[in-house]
Amino acid sequence: MDRRWVGLDGYEVVCAVRAGRQVLRVRRNGWLVADCTSVAEVARHVDLADLCEVIELPARRGAETPAGSVPGA
Repeated sequence: MDRRWVGLDGYEVVCAVRAGRQVLRVRRNGWLVADCTSVAEVARHVDLADLCEVIELPARRGAETPAGSVPGA
């Protein structure tokens, strides 16, 4: 699963590979701002304290029995 962080004003930071090297890609409103080789470089473009990691939860399966309940009771 890819890691992604979002911030204020439409900023997004994702991991990417450029020229065989891993970089942190900074985008704003979908437009490329910079490919950074360090967190310090990312901090030049966006306040790190404003970034929040996006965690995608697994999709729910069909109708399941809630945890802790007994089927048919």
